[in-house]
Amino acid sequence: MAYKAGPIYPCNPATARSESTKLGVDPKGDKLIYTNGRAVIIRDLNHTGLSHAYTQHTRAATVARFSPSGYYAASADVSGEVRIWDVTNPENNLKLAIRPLSGKINDLAWDGESKRIIVGGEGKDKFGAAFFMDSGSSCGEITGHSKPINALSIRHHRPFKAISGSDDNSVIFHSAVPFKYDKMINTHSRFVRDVAFSPNGDLFASVASDGKLFFYDGKTGETKGEAGKEGGSSLMACSWNPDSQSIATAGADGIVSIWDASSLKSTQSYAVGSDVQSQQNGIVYAGPNSLVSISLSGVLNIFDTRESTSTKWRTLHGATKAITASTLSGDNEKEATFYTGSFDGSIKRFDIGESYGEDEGRCDEVQGTGHTANVVAFSTDNKGKVYSAGWDDKVSSIDGQSFSSTSSPIKAQPSGVAATSNAIYVSTSSGLEVHPAGSNSTSLLSKETVTAVAAHGGPNSDLVAFGVGKKVILSSTSPEKELATFEDNKGDVLCLRFTKDGKYLAAGDSAGRIILVDVEKKEVTVSSRWTFHTGRIVDLAWSKSDKRLASVGLDENVYIWDREKVAKNIAIKNAHPGGVTGVSWLGDEKIITAGSDGIVRTWSVPA
Repeated sequence: MAYKAGPIYPCNPATARSESTKLGVDPKGDKLIYTNGRAVIIRDLNHTGLSHAYTQHTRAATVARFSPSGYYAASADVSGEVRIWDVTNPENNLKLAIRPLSGKINDLAWDGESKRIIVGGEGKDKFGAAFFMDSGSSCGEITGHSKPINALSIRHHRPFKAISGSDDNSVIFHSAVPFKYDKMINTHSRFVRDVAFSPNGDLFASVASDGKLFFYDGKTGETKGEAGKEGGSSLMACSWNPDSQSIATAGADGIVSIWDASSLKSTQSYAVGSDVQSQQNGIVYAGPNSLVSISLSGVLNIFDTRESTSTKWRTLHGATKAITASTLSGDNEKEATFYTGSFDGSIKRFDIGESYGEDEGRCDEVQGTGHTANVVAFSTDNKGKVYSAGWDDKVSSIDGQSFSSTSSPIKAQPSGVAATSNAIYVSTSSGLEVHPAGSNSTSLLSKETVTAVAAHGGPNSDLVAFGVGKKVILSSTSPEKELATFEDNKGDVLCLRFTKDGKYLAAGDSAGRIILVDVEKKEVTVSSRWTFHTGRIVDLAWSKSDKRLASVGLDENVYIWDREKVAKNIAIKNAHPGGVTGVSWLGDEKIITAGSDGIVRTWSVPA
């Protein structure tokens, strides 16, 4: 077998300010389901490596829910399409694809028999729909709202009922089956953010931007009572405990509260934070004692409700935006760190290697002051230090878990960075900047627009390769001398990589072509064989033995080339929706890739 997909390290949910983020959980309470971009993520709450990504949506997905049976999941997107797919096998066979609404779907709900689904959102002619999951035929209608529906829920016991909450400040109670309008409930004075039936069906609840939580009778829709305070911070989401005795709410003030359904009083609360990024956008119970919330920053918070303290909880990190650059630090295959950077400037670190055991794939934020704009490139020197270049026009250095206190300003927008023990080289739109180690001075090795750079450190002089348009220029730094120029690329050179011994150089371009240069002989050994990419090449990486080269590009594909068998390659097609943006080797037979879907994936590629 040419390759085998390994564990994935998933992205966290996509969040937006003043929008409720929908979190779902499987019937056993082990796995969380949520969306980010075109991907639907099934995340194991205890073992990150057991997570799974469904990537068949062609538009950004908005909500996903497991069926009560646990065999299927339904996911919806901004175009109004709902896809129902099998979660019991890795192929995720499609059961049904249907477009019940003509616009973005905000929420969906299954009935207790896993046979019917209702959806709500921003359709042009209607805001809700109800249909059978096997045939797609209608099983009623969700009507009565004058503005888009934000949330839905179905009573899981007969007689079936359904509720919907909308931007028109109303909650509508529907009888079923078939689903039809019963009555409008006008308890809230602001947008209704979330509605939920209790698991036993006796009650349902609604939360809204007016900061109030209302309880209603599950069979009649009669208002039972209210909690929360007038003029309080928006409540973005709610979720019932499986025992139906209490309900949790997520507040825009950063507070997660648990309310007793009989006394209407708050019994426990967790203050996640008071800043904007700590706003709580979504919440779900994953079992009787486990509560999961999502912060605006994208961090998942897991609370154990049995703990008496309200100041300790577990957090799960992951990329929340498209990954734009990545690198692997550490020569030890059993214990390495994979760094990823996104276009919002955030940098995450992943623990990779067998020695981490069940914690392999654990993700953390790199601490300290980093970048405020797109991270375009990483480079590691041979001392374990990682350098990152960003569109905030600076180069930062990372030492282990945090940024160094100092960063180097650069004079123009960077496109790449290369570090040796002697200097840091930064390719920018106004030339190739050289920052010598231990010095604050800066010099220019070239004054043309440089699109890529690579460096190989020597005892006295560095070997530097850089791309100017379609040319690759090879230079030494001491003395400063141009050694050779290669013009075999057909597009702008976007990526350069030396082998670890400095004997070979690979250059990838915007036309999808890779050339291989023998540095000692100063000649091109592969010029037209490695041309399988159909889009721009974004990253290249050499294996530990320097014999194999991995290339990734915006065509969503990964290719493995062999320096000794230039006519053969291994192709991993459609590796990341939206494009692959980073690749690194762990030894000679395992690669790690990152992409625009925010996911880090591992692949086994035997020689």
